[in-house]
Amino acid sequence: MSNPSGPRSPNETGGEAVSILRKFVRTNVAISEFLDSALPRRLRIDGNRTFATEIAPPLLTSNARVYDLGGGARPFVSLSEKRRLGLFVVGLDLDAEELSKAPRGIYDEEIEADLTSFRGRGDADVVICQATLEHVRDGEGALRGIASCVKPGGMVAIFSPSRNAVFARLNRVLPEGMKRRLLFAIYPEKGMGHDGFPAFYDKCLPSDVETIAKRNDLELIERRLFWKSSYFYFFVPAFLAWRIWLGVSALFLRKDAAETYAYVFRRKQ
Repeated sequence: MSNPSGPRSPNETGGEAVSILRKFVRTNVAISEFLDSALPRRLRIDGNRTFATEIAPPLLTSNARVYDLGGGARPFVSLSEKRRLGLFVVGLDLDAEELSKAPRGIYDEEIEADLTSFRGRGDADVVICQATLEHVRDGEGALRGIASCVKPGGMVAIFSPSRNAVFARLNRVLPEGMKRRLLFAIYPEKGMGHDGFPAFYDKCLPSDVETIAKRNDLELIERRLFWKSSYFYFFVPAFLAWRIWLGVSALFLRKDAAETYAYVFRRKQ
């Protein structure tokens, strides 16, 4: 029989440490969210969720040809929505393995390519690029690739973090292995999205996106700036420092101080 009063195994000790960390994070997140509730609503809007539920979906019309750029294993359009609207969905990703992990039948065409050097056929009614721009090494090349996919009069919807966001600054300076371990230890659910992929944030400022889009015949239809990200809620002092920094930087950087942003463009006729 095992001795109940004997030393605990490393697994037991590790499990207890994880449990303590989870409780610490939950408590700090709850306090941070309570403090956040005192701020104006426009500063508390989740950009990624708003893009996915309010900005991009209205662009999807019946029988549209949709390009999902960088969606990979997690396509923007669900299989049920694709069938309901009769969409033709083209998936483009740097990694064919990521495309193969997507729900069966979601992509009518799969393209393994680097968006920064890709040149499309100009046949898309709608192009969706969600949380992909920050992961490419050549942001200008990626925006040229995006513009090349859409036909005249077609729509482009982009969501991306800003290069000036505090988490983006940390992402660029911390070693890749260290930041992944920290991120997934604090927020295990982040491993389900794009957060674990290397990020470079090249030309990832709203001003950069607008300038490059204009050069590629993309006409600005809608711009949404978001002032919330979840990364610093796990520790109240870090949360407060982040909120103060965000307010100060907005006075000087204006739109380029936003944490994330979303754009809708139309390809000029």
